[in-house]
Amino acid sequence: MSEFKFGIDRLLSEPELRAPLKGKRVALVAHPASVTADLTHSLDALAGCEDINLTAAFGPQHGLKGDKQDNMVETPDETDRVHGIPVFSLYGDVRRPKGQSMSTFDVVLIDLQDLGCRIYTFVTTLLYMIEACAEHGKEVWVLDRPNPAGRPVEGLTLRPGYESFVGAAPMPMRHGLTLGEMGRWFIDHFRIEVDYRVVEMQGWQPDATPGFGWPESRIWINPSPNAPNLSMARSYAGTVMLEGATLSEGRGTTRPLEIFGAPDIDARAVIDTMRTAAPEWLEGCALREIWFEPTFHKHAGQLCHGVHIHPEGRFYDHAAFRPWRLQALAFKAIRRLYPDYPLWRGMDFKYEYTEGHLAIDVINGGPALREWVDDPQSTPSDLDALAHGDEAAWCAASSDFLIY
Repeated sequence: MSEFKFGIDRLLSEPELRAPLKGKRVALVAHPASVTADLTHSLDALAGCEDINLTAAFGPQHGLKGDKQDNMVETPDETDRVHGIPVFSLYGDVRRPKGQSMSTFDVVLIDLQDLGCRIYTFVTTLLYMIEACAEHGKEVWVLDRPNPAGRPVEGLTLRPGYESFVGAAPMPMRHGLTLGEMGRWFIDHFRIEVDYRVVEMQGWQPDATPGFGWPESRIWINPSPNAPNLSMARSYAGTVMLEGATLSEGRGTTRPLEIFGAPDIDARAVIDTMRTAAPEWLEGCALREIWFEPTFHKHAGQLCHGVHIHPEGRFYDHAAFRPWRLQALAFKAIRRLYPDYPLWRGMDFKYEYTEGHLAIDVINGGPALREWVDDPQSTPSDLDALAHGDEAAWCAASSDFLIY
C-alpha cells in the first residue's frame, strides 16, 4: 500500500506538481486544519517553498485562524504578521472574493478540511471562489483532503428558492464527496469555464477500516471551533439541524454537535420513543442519556437533560450510521412527547442572514423535514420515501466526478 498523503503534502514533496506555478503569484484559502503531515500550517509551508511566490491568503467562515467561535461572527481583512501578505476575509464584508483581492494572485490553492456536509460553508466558499476565478481568468487548484464522513449519502436535496450560504446547490445534506470532487461537480452543474485542477490525495481509501473517511495516521485538528473530533464530523449531517431548533446542540460544552438537549425535556423518554418508532434509524452508534450545562449559547447556565450520540469504537458501523435520520427521529420523538413544544427557532432568527424562511428550512434546503416532524400522522417510512429518491439521484449525478 502506498504512503497516504494529503494534496498539500504531495504538492510540497513533488516538484513536478509545483512546476506550473513557477513565475505565478499564488494565493491560499485555508483555516487552522490546513496543515501538512508534520503539522506545519500550509501558509508557512508554502511561504517557505522557494519556487512558490505566495502573495495573498483568504480565510473562510471562522477566519484563517479559526478564532471566531460562533456562526455569523465576521472576520476583518488583515495583514499576516509573519509573512506580510494580505489576508482577505471571505466571511466579513464579502462572501464572494472580488475587487482588490482578485488582483493579488494568478493561481489560488484551496486547502480546506471539509466535513462532507452541504451546510458546512467551506463547500459554498469553494463554489464562490471558482466562480470568481472564472470571471477574472484565474486558476483554481484544490489541494484535496479526506471527507471524514466517508462516501455514504443522506438527506433531502436542496429545493429551488432555498439557496443560501449554507446551501449552494441542489445536493443532499451528506454528499459523500471530497472538496476536489465537489469542485468538479460544481463546474459541470453550473457550466463554469475555469482552469481547474485537483492535487489528488495519495492512498486515500474512504471505505477502509477503522477510520473510513479519516486515516488513523492523521491527527484531527478542528477545521472550525466546534468541530473537535471525528465523532462530531460523523454526526454533523444530523446534529447541524439543531442550529434551527430551540434545543442546545452543545455549544458552550466540550462536545458540541455530538449532543442535544434542553432543560424541559426528558431525554430518557426521548430515547425510548425513538427506539420504539424506528429502531433501524439508531443503528451504527450508541445513544447515552446525559446532563449538561452550557456555559454560553442556547440555555446557557441551565441544567439540560440530553442525549450524547457515540458513532465511535465498537458501537460504530459506518454503513449503518445515518445521522440525518437519527436527528430527525429525535425531533419527531420530542414532538410526540410534547405536541406543543416550541421546537423550531422563529422567523426573527435570520439564520446565515437569510430572509423569509425558518432556520430549520434553510438548513434542510426546504420545509419537508419540518413538515414531517410536525405532522402527527407521518411515519418514518414517509420520510424514507422522501429521502430515498433524492439520495439515489445524487449518487447517480455525482458518480462521474469521483476521483478515489
